[in-house]
Amino acid sequence: MTAGQIAEHFDIAKPTLSAHFAVLREADLVSSEKVGTTVTYSLKVSVLEDALLSFAETVGVGIGAGGKLKLATRRVK
Repeated sequence: MTAGQIAEHFDIAKPTLSAHFAVLREADLVSSEKVGTTVTYSLKVSVLEDALLSFAETVGVGIGAGGKLKLATRRVK
């Protein structure tokens, strides 16, 4: 989607939205392609999945058998 197409769904100015996309590009979460004056943005789903999995593991959620989420448990002595 272009920044203009995305901006239509939010109450935010296009330059502000573009600044946010610059941050997302820097974080490698989106890619962009410029053709003329139009910039089209694409979400890098695999990068987002990796980031979410890392976050989940940090807060004690992991992936169990069959790809299902599981909570880490600790035994209390």
